Amino acid sequence: MTVNYPEVWDLDTLFPGGSESEELRLHMNEAVTKIAEFEALVQQFQVPASKKDAQKVADLLEQMSRVMKHLSQSGAFIGCLMAQNTQDKKAGILESEASSLSARFQNSFQKIQQDLAKTEDGIWAELLNDELLREFTFVLNEWREEAKMLLSEKEESLITALSIDGYHSWSQLYDMLVGEITITVTVDGEEKSLSVGQANNLSSHKDAAVRQESYEKLEQAWAEKEEFFAKTLNAIAGFRLETYKKRGWDNPLQEPLHINRMKQETLDAMWGAISKNKQPFVDYLNQKGKLLGKDGLDWYDVDAPVTESTQQFSYQEGAEFILKQFGKFGPELEQFAQQAFENGWIEAEDRPNKRPGGFCTGLPLTEESRIFMTYSGSMSNVATLAHELGHAFHTYALRPVHSLNRSYAMNVAETASTFAEMIVADAAVKNAQSNEEKIALLEDKVQRSVAFFMNIHSRFLFETRFYEERKKGVVPAARLNELMEQAQTEGFAGGLASTHPHFWASKLHFYITYVPFYNFPYTFGYLFSLSVYAKALEEGSGFEEKYMALLRDTAVMSAEDLAMKHLGEDITQQAFWEKGIALCVQDAKEFISLTSAEA
Repeated sequence: MTVNYPEVWDLDTLFPGGSESEELRLHMNEAVTKIAEFEALVQQFQVPASKKDAQKVADLLEQMSRVMKHLSQSGAFIGCLMAQNTQDKKAGILESEASSLSARFQNSFQKIQQDLAKTEDGIWAELLNDELLREFTFVLNEWREEAKMLLSEKEESLITALSIDGYHSWSQLYDMLVGEITITVTVDGEEKSLSVGQANNLSSHKDAAVRQESYEKLEQAWAEKEEFFAKTLNAIAGFRLETYKKRGWDNPLQEPLHINRMKQETLDAMWGAISKNKQPFVDYLNQKGKLLGKDGLDWYDVDAPVTESTQQFSYQEGAEFILKQFGKFGPELEQFAQQAFENGWIEAEDRPNKRPGGFCTGLPLTEESRIFMTYSGSMSNVATLAHELGHAFHTYALRPVHSLNRSYAMNVAETASTFAEMIVADAAVKNAQSNEEKIALLEDKVQRSVAFFMNIHSRFLFETRFYEERKKGVVPAARLNELMEQAQTEGFAGGLASTHPHFWASKLHFYITYVPFYNFPYTFGYLFSLSVYAKALEEGSGFEEKYMALLRDTAVMSAEDLAMKHLGEDITQQAFWEKGIALCVQDAKEFISLTSAEA
């Protein structure tokens, strides 16, 4: 029996009525009360003076957990409202309200951090050894060490308060600006008015004229508003850098490395290994250019199909394919994904006014997730859907642990998602019915390597250099274009005939205020998951339980310790990263071999 999975998510089971929901209003009013109660409890809390204070700390943690869940539930829901309809003005107002509530909570949290940091080392060790607190050892130590990196409680509270309108609002402004952009593109002889998200999907259209027109129209749109975007990006970076300066942080990477629980040596080893192994992917880009009948590959052709019969998947077909491949890995992953499809957890419909991109968000009170994307039928869309389901499964795997031990970092978050994506991508290549189909699917895999090793690297290079220049003053739009083109030339190792100068304006990740340097975690996750995937292939069907154990550890140890415990690998060494890169190089070489034979 064929099942028709809904392509539009169900948000009414969370809070009926969307941005006008009365239940949401009640929930947010309750949040105000809960935060006030928490603030009072925090004010009464004193620096622990003996092991006997373990109960007080445990009680505080439980209250904190309840408030965090409450705020996360409404925050995630409002984020979904903003994504599904960028014209929903009421949702924008709710987002600002939610930000204010989060800031209030953050102020109280920072006081707790400061009090924990003031605890004498001997007493601290005794507290962590108490059975009430033992399971929180990692996160409590992390909070304590973090407090030592920050300013005084009063100063940090001021920064948090000012960040609502002086920092996070810039990110919201960016979303609003992008939401207002529409372009007109001729597709299959018909003029269509498209949102940015819809237009981005045309990057893989079979018609070169459509790809080029879409790119040029978007580039024109970014150029027309470049001063707005430049002002926004400079404001975000300026606030961030001034905060770092006050805290005594000279390196803009200090915060993202801390957030990702990884060392600078690990990041350097990863990029070092990638930089030494880009030539096979340059060869792939050159080969692709030849297949498209061009002397060099333009930016708007990077995602172009190279075969005439590129397979299309309806949403239902894509869902069934994912479920089938997940089932081969393990029953829990398959059953979880089935639940997500059947229960309307996924927003996939291709329609105007949706935010570009994709994401997965967790709803802790109902133990659910919601997945957002715009599905247009390509294999890349199927992979994206699997990717986001991987994120959701990560959240599901953490259900048995306490909510305070579920805050995993971005880099390992991308590990779970990319792992799920690989299951589907590998299966697609193996199940190819013809050489032409195999080439198309294999190329989809290689494109991901190009994205993680070249595109993401160029983003990292751009952002690193932009922040260095921003320390000296505002960086104008023209200079941002130059920095972007230079970074793309280096990131793609000269493998492109043209670059995308306004990419800095088009990419949402540069404007996310809650997560600085939202680039290298993708590449980390991609290569780290390759090692996990290799282990899964080696051990077979029984690996799912071990995989879930790894996921549960992602929130309670550093990236380096996680790799050593579950993979037996030292990720501060280039040798680890080169193993994963070598697998990707094989794909690139196979693509070149197959397409050369076809020619």
